[in-house]
Amino acid sequence: MSTSLPSATPEHTGPTLYRNGSVYSPADPYATAMLIDNGTVAWVGSEPAASSIADGSMSIVDLDGRLVAPGFVDSHVHLTEAGLALESLDLTAAASVAQVLELVAEQAGREAGPVLGHGWDETRWPEHRPPTAAELDRAAGGREVYLSRVDAHSAVVSGSLAARAGLTAAEGWSASGQVRMAAHELARAAVRGLAPGRRREVQERALHHAAARGYVAVAEMGAPQIAPAEDLLSLLELDGTGPRQLPKVLPYWGELVRTPEELAGLVEHFGGRLRGLAGDLNIDGSIGSHTACVHGGYADAAGEPGMLFLGAEEAARHLELCTEAGIQGGFHVIGDAGLDRALEALELAAQRVGEAKLRAAGHRLEHVEMLPPGAVGKLLDYGISVSMQPLFDAYWGGNSSLYAARLGTDRALGMNAVGTLQTAGVPVCLGSDAPVTAQDPWATVRACLEHHNPAERISARAAFLAHTRAGWRAAGEPNPLQGQLAPGTPATFAVWDVQELSVQTPDNRVSAWSTDARAGTPLLPSLDVDRMPRCERTVIDGATIYDSGALGR
Repeated sequence: MSTSLPSATPEHTGPTLYRNGSVYSPADPYATAMLIDNGTVAWVGSEPAASSIADGSMSIVDLDGRLVAPGFVDSHVHLTEAGLALESLDLTAAASVAQVLELVAEQAGREAGPVLGHGWDETRWPEHRPPTAAELDRAAGGREVYLSRVDAHSAVVSGSLAARAGLTAAEGWSASGQVRMAAHELARAAVRGLAPGRRREVQERALHHAAARGYVAVAEMGAPQIAPAEDLLSLLELDGTGPRQLPKVLPYWGELVRTPEELAGLVEHFGGRLRGLAGDLNIDGSIGSHTACVHGGYADAAGEPGMLFLGAEEAARHLELCTEAGIQGGFHVIGDAGLDRALEALELAAQRVGEAKLRAAGHRLEHVEMLPPGAVGKLLDYGISVSMQPLFDAYWGGNSSLYAARLGTDRALGMNAVGTLQTAGVPVCLGSDAPVTAQDPWATVRACLEHHNPAERISARAAFLAHTRAGWRAAGEPNPLQGQLAPGTPATFAVWDVQELSVQTPDNRVSAWSTDARAGTPLLPSLDVDRMPRCERTVIDGATIYDSGALGR
């Protein structure tokens, strides 16, 4: 299932001049060249100026019209899961239960061991259901099967796996073979028992995959219900060993704390390197698995409102302790009832530590797919950053897709409201939730431009900044210059082969002057063309972590 990735380029020890292209820089919107030295941007400017400063001490890179831009930050990933998904059955394109069973049978006949797969979505199939345990047993010839749903909040398993892992007695087990909650955690643990060397291999593959797509940093959302602490500790070891050949890891751990001692113990366990006790600390679940908690319940599951996994009091205590300790806290929240629970916890925490102190802590929420009345103002009051996944709307928005089926078209229209939040001033950063959606940064930007709800569309520039600089800020990055290219900033960027450059806005309400070259608005790749941008090189602090070979050596 795996494919090799090009290796990083051996480093030139002196200055490197990139020229004859386009540089996305606030210092010079017309820049065509950039000089980096000692891991820092030393200069940006024009082609004639580049000719005047070029000398024999420099490595010269001819961009040949390519774009140099700040590297992307994926603000929500699960690297081990993403790495395993790259090696497992890809079920995202499966069109029916029958097709899934065919793929399972082929895999069982080709390779030994459990059959692992990811990405099925029964709402697109004529059967409108996942395969059953009995069907999986027959297709795999009795071999164990674990197939995670596209949202990764539930799965289907074979009867053989259910028997070995004792799933039938766990909460969330269904006689059909579908598992949620505790049963899903047990099933996932049963097939994810990775030896240290194997775990490192999977994580490295996921990081190389991210680097090849122009990501310079990834916010890893570890949590005990997803994988043991050893998983995140392994990533931290990868992040700090040897010459950097991988994207930076921004580590989060989603475990509830109830006492100062519990908080201090977790911080110490992870060597003081956590960005926060936040991320996938779940207040609720997912829309696709009917576990996100939504007001009014689900349109396609009468009487099912979803689930709340944390009480307001315990969530407030977590935020209080994080605030007092000066560490970022936060939760996974998807449904509007789930967000109301989070806001109730924030209000309680503000009463105890003071609103100013709570705001200063810079807490964050993940996903925030549905906004109950009054939520935006409260998010602003408490200084909350929101990590969103625009590809959720691209994949499942609209009148005839998952959200409409689960919630009805009226509620579906208001989901993933990136425009509402950004316009109000709520800090928004963007991610993939890989392996739930693809790590495809320009598709993510395009999803913001083409949101199914025209009122929620934002410009390419706003989306690009949310997927680069805002990602660093939301993760509490101490260097305020990260995420931009100008003299004195870190030389952290990607080089893109693009079809054409332009200024793109969601509609014609924007004045024509802003898209004119004379306005001095930096250009980004056109995303309504035949070919999406292709990453040719990814660089962190001047060190190349991915290179396609197209720029020469």
